[in-house]
Amino acid sequence: MEASILTQLFLPLALAVIMFGMGLSLRFDDFKRILIYPKAVAIGLTNQLILLPLVAFGLIKLFGLQTELAVGLMILAACPGGATSNLITHLAKGDSALSITLTAFSSLIAVFTIPFIVNFAILYFIPSGESQPLNVFGTVISVIFITIIPVAIGMMVLKKSPQLAQKWDAPFRKISAVFFVIILLAAILKERENLIEYFAEAGPVALVLNLATLALGYFSGKILGLSKKQSTTIAIESGIQNGTLGITIAATLLVNSTMTIPSAIYGLLMFGTAGILIFLGNRKGKS
Repeated sequence: MEASILTQLFLPLALAVIMFGMGLSLRFDDFKRILIYPKAVAIGLTNQLILLPLVAFGLIKLFGLQTELAVGLMILAACPGGATSNLITHLAKGDSALSITLTAFSSLIAVFTIPFIVNFAILYFIPSGESQPLNVFGTVISVIFITIIPVAIGMMVLKKSPQLAQKWDAPFRKISAVFFVIILLAAILKERENLIEYFAEAGPVALVLNLATLALGYFSGKILGLSKKQSTTIAIESGIQNGTLGITIAATLLVNSTMTIPSAIYGLLMFGTAGILIFLGNRKGKS
């Protein structure tokens, strides 16, 4: 994917807007909840930041996914959850406070883990050097500017003017949804000539990854003594990824449209499984 206004300006700007919208619902107290839910937070972060990339790598090897698509899936697996996971948790009657806490912490930590996971994937799956590794320092700075700083600004707006943040919250959620759809469509249309082939190759892996991480998140929580609500939340935080960030990294930092495809496919598939979780959460009610 050649550098263009879309990849160099619109994608980072759109992601920054989405992250600012997420910040409008985050409070500084959310970071203190690690003291309230230490075990749940530890299990959630382990699932999201360690087990998810490992499962993705294993599935890539199992399904024989190749080169750019393999790297693209690892990029997606390196990304944290986003504001979408908080919304789905709420609709599925999970623990919203825990969801927000996990999103906040995973977003901070992922800034530093993303370049190392992505560079490992590039060097492992494309050893010929056709794709250059990310500059670690430059990537950290870039991700901070398009994710952490907009979130921090949103949090400051909420702290200084709660009424303004509440007024902006709904419009920014809608804008975020529109940007998400546009980014997905742009990624898909860019590779429309190879879309069927790519979907046939990466689609099954993305679906299994989504289902596996949802199940792993839920059952690891239950086995380790968490409540149904907390386990459901960890499942969602593990299986609902920030596909927008994955597409932005692939298109803007790596300038490779093929690598955006797994994030785009995953972004579409995860809403189907999320719908099932929401249905089950509302059908069973509290427990």
